[in-house]
Amino acid sequence: MTDQPEHLDLKSEDIAGDKVQELLQVFPEVGNEGRTVDFDRLKLALGEAVDVGKERYGMNWPGKAECFRTIQLPSLGTLLPCPEESVNFDTTQNLIIEGDNLEVLKLLQKSYLGKVKMIYIDPPYNTGNDFIYPDNYAESLQTYLEYTGQVDAEGKKFSTNTDADGRFHSKWMTMMYPRLYLARNLLREDGVIFVSCDDNEVHNLRALMNEILGEENFVATVIWQKVFSPKNSARHFSADHDYVVVYAGHADTWRPELLPRTGDMEARYENPDHDPRGPWMSDNLTARNYYGAGIYAVTCPSGRVIQGPPTGSYWRVSKAKFQELDGDGRIWWGRDGNGMARLKRFLSEVKQGLVPQTLWTYSEVGHTQDAKKQLLEHVAFESTENVLDTVKPSGLIRRMLQIATKSDEGALVLDFFAGSGPTGQAVFEQNQADGGNRRFILVQLPEPLPQPEKQLKTIADITKERVRSVGKKLSDKDAGGLGLKGGQEPDRGFRVFSLAESNFRPWNVDVAHEAGALEAQLELHIDHIRLGRAPEDLLFEILLKSGFQLDTPIETLELAGTPVYSVAGGALLVCLGRELTLDLIRLIAQRKPERVVCLDEGFAGNDQLKANAVQIFKTQGVTTFRTV
Repeated sequence: MTDQPEHLDLKSEDIAGDKVQELLQVFPEVGNEGRTVDFDRLKLALGEAVDVGKERYGMNWPGKAECFRTIQLPSLGTLLPCPEESVNFDTTQNLIIEGDNLEVLKLLQKSYLGKVKMIYIDPPYNTGNDFIYPDNYAESLQTYLEYTGQVDAEGKKFSTNTDADGRFHSKWMTMMYPRLYLARNLLREDGVIFVSCDDNEVHNLRALMNEILGEENFVATVIWQKVFSPKNSARHFSADHDYVVVYAGHADTWRPELLPRTGDMEARYENPDHDPRGPWMSDNLTARNYYGAGIYAVTCPSGRVIQGPPTGSYWRVSKAKFQELDGDGRIWWGRDGNGMARLKRFLSEVKQGLVPQTLWTYSEVGHTQDAKKQLLEHVAFESTENVLDTVKPSGLIRRMLQIATKSDEGALVLDFFAGSGPTGQAVFEQNQADGGNRRFILVQLPEPLPQPEKQLKTIADITKERVRSVGKKLSDKDAGGLGLKGGQEPDRGFRVFSLAESNFRPWNVDVAHEAGALEAQLELHIDHIRLGRAPEDLLFEILLKSGFQLDTPIETLELAGTPVYSVAGGALLVCLGRELTLDLIRLIAQRKPERVVCLDEGFAGNDQLKANAVQIFKTQGVTTFRTV
């Protein structure tokens, strides 16, 4: 720590810089002054592993280079807390974020890097006019602010992608690539991502995910039977299914959780001979593949001799193994002891669950009509034009939760194309079913509805209303004695945040070098907090950009008559006082936090007070002292 505090970095994570530092850790010999990479040295270090040819396998499209510039461009936005739109804001760990998911994913990089156990997204299928995107990807936050009316528009707008566009597929991939790239960073090493898609872009989706997550981490393409009756009006074929593409963070070590066995499956196991080992079912002991040791005669308990398995087949085990199984009571000869030999498989010895399959039927996870019925059960629409057509049933997402998460691990689930909020509903319902403590982050663009309503103006409003209604109905069931487990109150609340410009005006290096312009910029530098922003707004931006999650516990202390926020049990103390004193600084230091953040203007230009604060914090073991 120097004699001056550091300034808090208000930009989102420097993703390109992080990658360079990772590379230099592995190959320190390729570094130049300034911690840059010498690519000629890197080629020498890698030797024959470097492909210098012009022709190589891969995918390319108009706009791919722009994707990387978009990823590397930091965000200067923030997430404003909206307690009035939330449920149990002070205690819940669930988040609903209203904003452009690209900007939000950038803002989540510091706090949620490697923390998400499961990602599910239902992105636009690119069927024409079904998604909006910024015309100018390089100004995503500015475009979003104009789109939502937070700043004056200057011609930058969101547009729909139509199949008449010459870059129809390219625009979809340019929209998807940076979002998948940023989402991958948030995934835990034992995490898994599920993406819904149909035939329009599934081939491009696989190619994108192969490049971003690695072809070796592909797990499966699931077929979801989304309708229960064929469409006879179809021009060619009735489209009865969608896909769910599944990738793991590390497929070589990731294993799915087993699905629960159904009652019908359990009923197949019986115990007609009262075997003390419990229920069992019989299995065929013959096979058609040639097995030289599998031809021999056996004798039934009735005395009948069976010369061998049926013609053209073989016993699956040797004679010695057969005799061992028979001696252990594992051969079933029929109720009269005179039937064909079969192997007894005991329920107690089989897996206590089912390996997931790649075909999910509507009877197992629901269909599109179920999905719409669920939505209408929880959201009252004034106009039928506002009812979403592509919503997914919560049962579909519950199946993913069963495969990807355990009930007791507090798994974090992310959906950054949240739509009407079926992922939030699925998390609440699955927690209800197995007593789990999963939590979610839902991100949704406030896309205007076709017909504005009193309570619902955007799709993000639908998200919040649905999750609010689901939580209330489940809590009402608990209150009636139907749902509480172990006396622990489930978390059915959510904190709402809204994407906006940073609370702190940045210094504009491009300002005109004129006396009036420079004077105005200096005044901004002195009082750089935007008008109308509350202390809580500033607090959450500081937390987010200091690497703390948005559900981190916060306690308000009063030291020397000034509110001071204690974050994560006192690990970070944040003082937003505009008039700092030496006594206040000493009281903060006496609590021995790891980190301290104060407003720069709180020192009122008193460099001596600032230098004293640095020394006081240093003597009390504060590792980081920053101002903003």
